[in-house]
Amino acid sequence: QRKNPFSSDDRLASKPAHTQRGDPTYGRPPEGSQTEQRGKDAHSHVGKEVEELCLIIRRTGEVGEDGHVSVTFGQLFETYVTISNKVVGILLRARKHGLVHFEGEMLWQGKDDDVVITLL
Repeated sequence: QRKNPFSSDDRLASKPAHTQRGDPTYGRPPEGSQTEQRGKDAHSHVGKEVEELCLIIRRTGEVGEDGHVSVTFGQLFETYVTISNKVVGILLRARKHGLVHFEGEMLWQGKDDDVVITLL
């Protein structure tokens, strides 16, 4: 019962230190925990996939008049889907970090095959 945060017995219930919004630790796993390590590992893995996606765009795309490499979504999808089935999610992450640009919020195979993706 000591570890049960829902215990109604005030003598037994543990009183965990709750963080408030604005606190730098709010919404984060405890420092040094396995959860924190899994999050760091996932972040690193996604970062590597974003780098690989950018390399594939550079290899398969064409240099435009502005000096940026561009590729259509259809061409990129056909090339990258053999490497990872998360091509759209990785594209969204790359755009969030300012590495690529494309029109629209989401890209759909078939429907958006002609959308141009530009490597920034």
